[in-house]
Amino acid sequence: MHRFLISAAHKSSGKTTISLGLAAALKARGLGVQSFKKGPDYIDPLWLGLASGRPCRNLDFYISSHEEIKAQFARHAHAAEVCLVEGNKGLYDGLDLQGSNSNAALARLLGLPVILVLDARGMTRGIAPLILGYQAFDRDLDIAGVILNRLGGSRHEAKLRAVIEHYTEVPVIGAVHDDPSLQLTERHLGLMPANEASGAAQRIAAIADRVAAQVDLGRLLDLTATQAAWPQPLPVRGKSSGAGSAPLRIAIARDAAFGFYYADDLDAFAAAGAQLIPFDTLRDPHLPQADGLFIGGGFPECFADALAANSTLREDIRAAIEAGLPAYAECGGLMYLARSLTWQGQTRPMVGVLDADVVMHDKPVGRGYVKLLPSAEHPWLNHGCARQPGATAIAAHEFHYSSVENLSPQTAYAYRMQRGFGTDGQHDGIIHRNLLASYAHLRSTPACDWVARFVQFVGGVRTGTMAPVDNTASL
Repeated sequence: MHRFLISAAHKSSGKTTISLGLAAALKARGLGVQSFKKGPDYIDPLWLGLASGRPCRNLDFYISSHEEIKAQFARHAHAAEVCLVEGNKGLYDGLDLQGSNSNAALARLLGLPVILVLDARGMTRGIAPLILGYQAFDRDLDIAGVILNRLGGSRHEAKLRAVIEHYTEVPVIGAVHDDPSLQLTERHLGLMPANEASGAAQRIAAIADRVAAQVDLGRLLDLTATQAAWPQPLPVRGKSSGAGSAPLRIAIARDAAFGFYYADDLDAFAAAGAQLIPFDTLRDPHLPQADGLFIGGGFPECFADALAANSTLREDIRAAIEAGLPAYAECGGLMYLARSLTWQGQTRPMVGVLDADVVMHDKPVGRGYVKLLPSAEHPWLNHGCARQPGATAIAAHEFHYSSVENLSPQTAYAYRMQRGFGTDGQHDGIIHRNLLASYAHLRSTPACDWVARFVQFVGGVRTGTMAPVDNTASL
């Protein structure tokens, strides 16, 4: 097995492009590549999953305990020959002074050698003290090699190789020259997601060719080989839906507008006894027959015209939720279920099941990790992350440029914000009948196994053991 963490001295060093190229190039060699992404992220994992041919998995210190992270890594690393973990930000960057949630901390926790991607633009002799300093800062960390990125040409490469060889003992395993064609399109939330990027597979193939030509893949594999065997993976957690032998059908929006889903959460639906039924909000005229509905995050603002034009689907969704269909929406899903969506001076009608309007802004409204305290009105209170005396808050994250306008003061909320912005700085999780629409993105973990509990709630509504909620009087 080969396993390693790709990190950098600072963000925007090109480590995502290098990671994509390495994953695809190693896969092209016939190796089974499992990719991981540190922290909360949907966009990079979409690209990494496409490059490796397997769903990328997220590893997050804020959401999961150390033991959970190790178990999750073992579960997915077990069947792979190469495990590539892409870090976030710089190698030692973190939320606290000790760097307890840094890339370096993750590498130490999982015993991963680090491949350091260095943006070498404008650097010559100064590259040596940078590398030496990163080694000296944490002697327990194994910086196995460096990949020089965005080089100015062959002369620049030769100078840097000579400096690094003279002053350090860290091998240079790659030198990637600056190439605008390697850049991926960006927008306000980062990279354009692979689920909507035209020719994403072709872009990855081109990146892989260039990276394979400029990185010594054999040396990379030699430096990251290990004989250590991970324990047999634990089974995926799951709970019975309580709905009998027939699996519950959960309609899920999967298209260019909505694609922000964690792979482990999708796995958890099957473990909980639910079948995910994908539908396309841009093209499908009707909602598929289902017992529940899940609309994740995405970029509805970029597809507002097409979403508005699909009026029959919008009416289907509105009618189903009004009739009591259990539904959960995160961020972009919340925006879609609102009455209207305004961006760049244009307003378009949305589903309209939420008596509110959504407005896009130039800067983030809510960004980063959040902590949520469930309220007594939470629709999954008996099945979900129920609030109990002394219970800790639910750890989640948010990243939205939009705000919710014109909400009634009597709106029922599922959460009070202990940290983060949510819908108004104090609350999140708008409740309407059996719908919960939230800016927060949840992760299914032992501390908050939201998928299994949502499925239980759906099953209870289907079997009649839980009556549909009538909370419209508060809206």
